[in-house]
Amino acid sequence: MKKILLIVGAVVLVGGIIAGSVWRAQAGYTKCLIGTVTRQDLVAVVSATGQIRPKVYVNVGANAIGRVTNLYAREGDKVHKGEIIATIENTQQGANVVGQEAAIAAARTDINSYLAAETSAQANVQHAQADLVQKKLAYQRAIALYKDQVMSQQDYDTAVANYQLDVASVAQAKDQLAQAIAQTASARAKLKTQQATLTYDKDVYNQTISIAPFDGVVTNEPVRQGEMVVPGIQDTAGSTIMTLADMSVVTAEVKVDETDIVNVQIGQEAQVTVDAIPGKTFKGHVTEVGDQALLRSTGQSTSETTSGVEEAKDFKVVVALDHPTDELRPGLSCEAKIITASKKNIVAIPIEALVMRDPKHLKDNPGHLQTVSAATNPNAGNPLAPSPLVQGVFVVRKVKGKNRAYFVPVKTGVTGATTIQVVNGLKPGDRIITGTYRVLRDMKEGSLVKEDTSLAALPKDNSSST
Repeated sequence: MKKILLIVGAVVLVGGIIAGSVWRAQAGYTKCLIGTVTRQDLVAVVSATGQIRPKVYVNVGANAIGRVTNLYAREGDKVHKGEIIATIENTQQGANVVGQEAAIAAARTDINSYLAAETSAQANVQHAQADLVQKKLAYQRAIALYKDQVMSQQDYDTAVANYQLDVASVAQAKDQLAQAIAQTASARAKLKTQQATLTYDKDVYNQTISIAPFDGVVTNEPVRQGEMVVPGIQDTAGSTIMTLADMSVVTAEVKVDETDIVNVQIGQEAQVTVDAIPGKTFKGHVTEVGDQALLRSTGQSTSETTSGVEEAKDFKVVVALDHPTDELRPGLSCEAKIITASKKNIVAIPIEALVMRDPKHLKDNPGHLQTVSAATNPNAGNPLAPSPLVQGVFVVRKVKGKNRAYFVPVKTGVTGATTIQVVNGLKPGDRIITGTYRVLRDMKEGSLVKEDTSLAALPKDNSSST
């Protein structure tokens, strides 16, 4: 029994020595996550939510007061340009059109009779002129014969009277022709007036008939057959009969946060998903970027409000879908992922590896070069001004056989969902500390580090130091 106790004691002693050696070997090391800098493709995406909207839609309003007698299209129905979609009671308007058309027909009959009278008067003028020629010749012969005293005074007087009578007959015929022409012109003028009245009556009548202005889908029908409608401004109750949308060009109208809008430009590609159509993605491109900020709480433009309250703002962005389908309906909730930048085969690191440091707390060491000098520091020479923070990462270097962390300033470029481009400061193959946040927050220049992959399973600590 005594021997067994001695053996157990020896084993415990050896274990203690080994544990002590391990503890001493690990003393002073900071456990962290270490990654390797690589080249990769990077895509910067701005996400925004909104709803599906047609690019072109119109509220078909009432142009006349009255009851809706017929609704030829219902919500969801497809209609074609020029198709009658609704009618309002129009008995009086129709009667006015019919009465005016009858009046125009009668006026045309009158004009035809005046034209006939005009033709008859013209014939009378020609007949009177022919008689006048004959009587003039007889009158001229009578003058010659009377001078030669061959013709008696009575016959001469008769020839003169006949000539003067035909002159008066020609004048009378011409006056009758002029009168006939004037009557015809008057009748034609009256016809034009009646035609103008008919145009007005037809317009009043047509205002009781609603016509589809383009091929589209009925998306809203706020009135029912038999209800009264009245002309009015848009959105006034009873003024809108139905809403038509041209679904051949469908857009996603989304709101982009003010911090991301500077990266969004017309023409950028986008991917749109619709909540009601899971598992399907619609490709599109940005066609409109709003230039007015919208208050997130009310959706009102900042230029339209006098409130001085500071609050989050969004900007409207319109994405046109390249290949819309019949499944899409106006008003469906959607999310757009706008690709604002795309880089191929660039040096990139995890975003969480970036840290900010005060350069005056960094000492010269074998791991990096000091990049903030008096020449580049705008606050140089002012002891009261705060030092500018430097962006960088902690690179793992082998120094005398041990891994140490050194701060290296980097210049970054495009930011992706989880990674960020490094323009300079790092090269592929460099080993950097990628976490955890708490480790990076407290990391000191030149600290001994040791990789511990088990830290990746720990919950992220996003608390900030004070």
